[in-house]
Amino acid sequence: MCRLAFLCILSCSVFSFAQSQPVDRLSTELRGKIDTAAQQVLSVTGVPSASVAIVQNGEIVYTHAYGKARLQPPTEATPQMRYSIGSISKQFTATAILLLEQQGKLSVDDKVSKYLPDLTRADEVTLRMLLAHTSGYQDYWPEDYLMTPMLQPATAQQIMDKWGKKPLDFDPGTRWQYSNTNYVIAGAIVEKVSGSELFRFLQQNVFAPLKMSSVYNSDIESLGKTDAEGYIRYALGPLRPAPPAGNGWMFAAGELAMPVYDLALWDISVMNQSLLAPKSYAEMNDSFKLKDGDDTHYGLGVFVARRMDRPAIEHSGEVSGFVAENVVFPDDKAAIVVLTNQDATSAASLIARQVAPLILSPEPKHAAASPEETQALAIFTGLQQGKLDRSLFTQWCNDYFNNQAIQDFESSLKPLGAPVTFNMSAEELRGGMTFRSFTLTFKDPKQKLRVTTYTMPDGKLEQYLVIPVL
Repeated sequence: MCRLAFLCILSCSVFSFAQSQPVDRLSTELRGKIDTAAQQVLSVTGVPSASVAIVQNGEIVYTHAYGKARLQPPTEATPQMRYSIGSISKQFTATAILLLEQQGKLSVDDKVSKYLPDLTRADEVTLRMLLAHTSGYQDYWPEDYLMTPMLQPATAQQIMDKWGKKPLDFDPGTRWQYSNTNYVIAGAIVEKVSGSELFRFLQQNVFAPLKMSSVYNSDIESLGKTDAEGYIRYALGPLRPAPPAGNGWMFAAGELAMPVYDLALWDISVMNQSLLAPKSYAEMNDSFKLKDGDDTHYGLGVFVARRMDRPAIEHSGEVSGFVAENVVFPDDKAAIVVLTNQDATSAASLIARQVAPLILSPEPKHAAASPEETQALAIFTGLQQGKLDRSLFTQWCNDYFNNQAIQDFESSLKPLGAPVTFNMSAEELRGGMTFRSFTLTFKDPKQKLRVTTYTMPDGKLEQYLVIPVL
């Protein structure tokens, strides 16, 4: 299980297919552009099939599949078919932890030793570090192919005994390194705390409430003949059925399979924040900061990114025979799901990348400005006019803004005009203060600036610098 699409597979579900018909609420023109993009990517990459779901304005507006889900006998792909979603499964394991936290049964800042004391340095690693890939536990499956031992069954305990008891790759919280081992440990903790199998816990607390009726756990049993079959290709040779991993290797790190419709339902719940408490969503989507302050751009089971100049919550997934891509644009209430049935390919991400500009508005929908953004922008606008409310600053910062500084700020910033965007891009604690960084853009696309501030506990600003960005 690699970073290309962080490991995962599937697992049995007692649910049946509820969404029996494809969804099509698009204009003929937009549908044609999406279909052309998907078909071109499949043609260029040679991937057998792709299943796609589109969410706009918080609703599923399109589900469609392209190509062959099975080569023998030839079977056309349909959007009702299940594909492995690979490591996209990880955000569901993270959700299980957050649900248990909401129930008061654990905390994401608990030490692993509270539940699994025999693991390496378990008294230093928190559950949050597991979910954010900053624990130091070595990845048991970084490869993009299925190794021989993984053709045989394994248990979570066996994986933890071998990889969870090795020396850590780095001190906890000091580096980010993708590791499936983290999620096997997290899944074992879910089962220990809840008293339920992980998949059953997810069925009861996530899939059923969201009406995700066709989720499957292929860590227990392979997908059926009515689902897509996974394929592998050696170099430029022919497509061949991909070997399935032995039971147990996908546990908690990538065991889920589902049709695109079900994953789109999950995306809608994420953008609407309809399943978890607001605090839980904040924890999931907050990018983890290392001990030295560096931003990992990874939350709890999700990448926290920017795509097309707007916030995006993203994850891909790969397992033997399958690659998946899932991108949510929360401010736009939009999402793109792409599931494909050949491993070690970029087709899923290529399709998502080509579809995004087709379904998003040219200008991003920015969330309401935060109080910090509002204050920093007001100060910037005042400085463009040679004005400064000195009551906002500490004595040292007021000393910095001497007469010469005020004149230079006004003469250099006034010609730029009003900022087009003014967004906070980073926030962290340092030196007993809160550091914040803001990114500014202007009418001239070549002109970009950065504002950095330090805020004292009493709210006074100790720093306000304007820095050019190349």
